[in-house]
Amino acid sequence: MAVTMADIAHLRKMSGAGMMDCKKALEEAENDFEKAMEIIRKKGQAVAAKRSDREASEGCVLAAHDGTFAAVVALKCETDFVAKNADFIALTKTVLDTAMERKPASLADLLAAPLGDGRPVENHIVDRIGITGEKMELGFFEYVTGASTISYIHPGNKLATVVAFNRELEYQVARDVAMQVAAMNPVAVTPAEVSQKVIDTELEIARDKARQSGKPENLIERIAEGALQKFYKESTLLQQDFVRDSKLTIEQYLQQQDKTLTATAFKRVTLNPE
Repeated sequence: MAVTMADIAHLRKMSGAGMMDCKKALEEAENDFEKAMEIIRKKGQAVAAKRSDREASEGCVLAAHDGTFAAVVALKCETDFVAKNADFIALTKTVLDTAMERKPASLADLLAAPLGDGRPVENHIVDRIGITGEKMELGFFEYVTGASTISYIHPGNKLATVVAFNRELEYQVARDVAMQVAAMNPVAVTPAEVSQKVIDTELEIARDKARQSGKPENLIERIAEGALQKFYKESTLLQQDFVRDSKLTIEQYLQQQDKTLTATAFKRVTLNPE
């Protein structure tokens, strides 16, 4: 039986594959739609294996929040052309929606989570590889939980943040903090949360700079400690100057709303070179 345009259009709607790929798959499968879908999926697996060593540095980053849970995902690909494709963005949104619904504990759990047809996220990404011919991978999945959460997606879908708070707060205040995280890239919420490895590195850099500038050895540790405090001021969220009003720190900005209000966690995902 000859393959009709209606059959091709139906398979294209089912698979998202191109018209010619659908036509070839239907011809090979003798108009059996299930076999045709399997042919298209196997093509995706073959392309994925062939391009496994390629770099996927472009992609789409999306985030969402719902009460006490917020998540951010990044679906990566090889080119900006594919990253801006409506179907690729829609797949990223589907992955994010799955994360919001199922609240997986890890990226591996999210990849294994089933979508509407019962097949896992990972399989749908492989299907999309067969359609575009590009390497794709779920590069990031991060989440926060708290009494209240917020998400922010920077224009262009290359950068997104999520932040958790210890209590409910006005939407714009929460969004301001999420935008602060996007703009200023803090390493932790407070100095107490900065890893010892980062602290040791900053102190060693400061000591080296002080010695190279000829400072007396008995002042080196004091200078290094001062540099560390400056690092905390610039790189921990609550101590950072608020980008919209540099007279305030983020901690002071939050306490203007309520003395007990604070941020408790954040995640920042970007595909932009920094």
